[in-house]
Amino acid sequence: MAENDSSQEKTEEPTARKIQQARDKGQVARSKELGTSAVLMSAAVGFAMVGPSLAESLITIMATLFTLERDQIFDTNQMNLVWGMIGRELALPMASLMLVIAFVAFIGNIVLGGITFSTKAFMPKTDKMNPKNGFKRMFGVQALVELTKGIAKFSVVAFSAYFLLSFYFNDILALSRENLPGNVHHALDLLVWMFILLCSSTIIIVVIDVPFQIWNHNKQLKMTKQEVKDEYKDTEGKPEVKGRIRQVQRELAQRRMMTEVPNADVIVVNPEHYAVAVKYDAMKSTAPYVLAKGVDEVAFKIREIAREHEIAIVSAPPLARAIYHTTKIEQEIPEGLFTAVAQVLAYVFQLRQFQDQGGRRPTPIPRKQPIPDDFKY
Repeated sequence: MAENDSSQEKTEEPTARKIQQARDKGQVARSKELGTSAVLMSAAVGFAMVGPSLAESLITIMATLFTLERDQIFDTNQMNLVWGMIGRELALPMASLMLVIAFVAFIGNIVLGGITFSTKAFMPKTDKMNPKNGFKRMFGVQALVELTKGIAKFSVVAFSAYFLLSFYFNDILALSRENLPGNVHHALDLLVWMFILLCSSTIIIVVIDVPFQIWNHNKQLKMTKQEVKDEYKDTEGKPEVKGRIRQVQRELAQRRMMTEVPNADVIVVNPEHYAVAVKYDAMKSTAPYVLAKGVDEVAFKIREIAREHEIAIVSAPPLARAIYHTTKIEQEIPEGLFTAVAQVLAYVFQLRQFQDQGGRRPTPIPRKQPIPDDFKY
């Protein structure tokens, strides 16, 4: 029981297939704090970039609004003209600011996890409609983590805001004693720096949250030993199925090999256990090569096909074993066996000539052939 329980613990690192399946479902490591911090920082930096032009626009708007003529006050069309002027003055700086924020928001949300699109994420999940599961999410570990993060964020931002207000308190009060347009530029300058520093405080949360999200995502994807075994079976196939496939492949290879036996020049045999079909074609190869080979039942089948097609069968046990163990199908005979194979082929060619034209019967190949020690099996 102890072994079974331990085998169900998720102790194994997720496989590449598991990670890809999770990604297909839209499950990737994400940090909302990273995206939020990126948006805030981009807004602060963008505000600093467009601040001067925004200040000039605000000065122009205020100067226009506070210097109305008597005729303009009683003209009902002036309201539309004023709104049009405000729009023209604020359009460029605000559009620039919005573009910067939108771009950084997009980048900040794909830095961790990349771009993903999953239709499975849109599908309704019945388990989320279960009140019991809802209570588990509300009072679970993840909810506790989110609560802790919320309190931490509030504390960090609140402390940073208090510190900044305390630090710039006298400068803020001094704005009421300054004149236009200097006080506007000074106010925007203070606002920009306070905004940048306040947003920078969220980096502390990001530095903690990003590693946690990566760790938590990896923990959720961890697998049991049984899951790893099952996945291996699914991807690689069950052993009995793989064995059957290999058997079928061998049978197909043997069938193709047997179709080449009638093209052989000679069958070198052991004489019972080994059989090797050898051919020499000067147009195709510079040396004799193997068309087929086999032992026991395959060797018997090779000899049977050779007899049907009247292919010469030569008994040379050491040579048959040497060729079988050192040469693959459609591979040339090793150089060390050239002499022994040449003797066999010469005998076969002379035997064909004797059978076709008569004359002197060729001398059988010597019982002891020149086979190097490295090729003796």
